[in-house]
Amino acid sequence: DVIATPNLNGDYLSDALAAQVGGIGIAPGGNINYATGHAIFEATHGTAPKYANQDKVNPGSVILSGEMMFRHLGWDEAADAIMRGMEGAIAAKTVTYDFHRLMEGATLVKCSEFGRAIIAHM
Repeated sequence: DVIATPNLNGDYLSDALAAQVGGIGIAPGGNINYATGHAIFEATHGTAPKYANQDKVNPGSVILSGEMMFRHLGWDEAADAIMRGMEGAIAAKTVTYDFHRLMEGATLVKCSEFGRAIIAHM
């Protein structure tokens, strides 16, 4: 789905909606020029330097941005595999710290371990 807004309003809306799914660690981002077909897909969050080299953060935002890119390119099979992996890892409650604090009975894993869990569920 697409909601077109001025930049500031879009920032407010995207932050509020990201909170609904667990935070910006999982929210993907895409900027598409429908006139030219050019697009950029990116994580919605910043670099979080305080977490550098800790293998801690949720890679979901950039992974789901890749999923959006694959759909944009028409590579639905690859996008579907990513979604299966993400859904499977989260359903199994194998999650990074941001989801762990929201899910009862979840297993806390590092960023790299979450990536492996996603791959295992593909």
